[in-house]
Amino acid sequence: MIRGGIPLCGTLTAAGSKNAALPILAATLLTDAACQLHRVPSLRDVSTMLMLLSSLGARIQRGEQGPVTVVSESVTQHRAPYDLVKTMRASVLVLGPLLARYGQAEVSFPGGCAIGSRPVDLHIRALEAMGAHIEIQGGYLVAAAPNGLHGTEFEFDTVTVGGTENALMAASLAQGSTVLKNVAREPEVTDLVCFLMTMGAEIEGVGSDTLTIHGKSSLRGGTYAIMPDRIEVGTYLVAAAATRGSVRIEGVSSSVLGVIIDKLREAGADIREGDDWIELDMKGGRPRAVDIVTAPYPGFPTDMQAQFTAMNAVAEGTATVRETIFENRLMQAHEMKRMGADIVIEGDTAQTTGLLALQGAPVMASDLRASASLVIAGLVAAGESRIDRIYHIDRGYEDIEGKLQSLGADIRRENRSSMVQ
Repeated sequence: MIRGGIPLCGTLTAAGSKNAALPILAATLLTDAACQLHRVPSLRDVSTMLMLLSSLGARIQRGEQGPVTVVSESVTQHRAPYDLVKTMRASVLVLGPLLARYGQAEVSFPGGCAIGSRPVDLHIRALEAMGAHIEIQGGYLVAAAPNGLHGTEFEFDTVTVGGTENALMAASLAQGSTVLKNVAREPEVTDLVCFLMTMGAEIEGVGSDTLTIHGKSSLRGGTYAIMPDRIEVGTYLVAAAATRGSVRIEGVSSSVLGVIIDKLREAGADIREGDDWIELDMKGGRPRAVDIVTAPYPGFPTDMQAQFTAMNAVAEGTATVRETIFENRLMQAHEMKRMGADIVIEGDTAQTTGLLALQGAPVMASDLRASASLVIAGLVAAGESRIDRIYHIDRGYEDIEGKLQSLGADIRRENRSSMVQ
């Protein structure tokens, strides 16, 4: 429940990145030594991944507000069950590590947000190029490599973050060298590469579209701090811009936000930055509408599209947002129209003419980032808004209502049962 119209003002600390933590947690399966991970966010998706690792036989230790330690020495199961995988797309990331280390894996087809088709065919083809045999049986990917994986040269037809991560992890224990071309360059992929190198992996081309991995017979454990969550940070910066507020976020460098910062400046935000902090100040002014086309990194991230759509709904001028990554990711625009937003949707494009304010209304979240955008819409709406199905938001935002309350927002959760404990 949100009562809008209050500019957000105050200071937050960036949480660890969900999209970096999930593949890094999966990578702990590559070694029998202890891996201690710092800045692991307390999110539903992270809890699901930890339950999945535990179901495989890994030992998990997590202190309150402390690091997460994973020891995969006792892994005896190689099957990722549907009951766990159905709730989270990233569960498929255990496929490569299990196959590389144990020569077998069974992973249910993954679930997650209903934002469009996200096929795993590129994951499969990359692993098959390394010598894996993979079949689909009863809704499971059943993979085997009894003689181990071997180095190869493989080029992805299209850029895929998950496919890159699965192939990268598998190649780190393959025999010989693997060259992966047209790989994803997202900072979260680079964070995984850095963690693997901490474990002793030998990888060349970090940050480029070609990675060369020289396979090792084994990897060691290690201690690593997850990168800050650029999407969470971007969400709070956009919320402050939409509400004409001022916010400082500590524990993050603007370098990981890239084009997000450029677009906020284009919207009229005054942004100051240091080595580990960012400040945004609208000086009480209304944001300007900004055009957006989503694209793989270093282009504009699809995970920030919905939030900017919400800002555009109350911005000065008209702007066009085009979604090129997922075909169903403009669904939140239909809910914003219930709040009075002037949005015309044609295919993969939403044209928004900004209003001075939206009107509070009951709306329903369809996916993780759509839920965040509806929170922003509620913050700039007159009256009260009710957002249902917020279990989506707990998959990617840690205590979002508490953080917004600390910035002055009038927001409360009616049913706390969906909170991650």
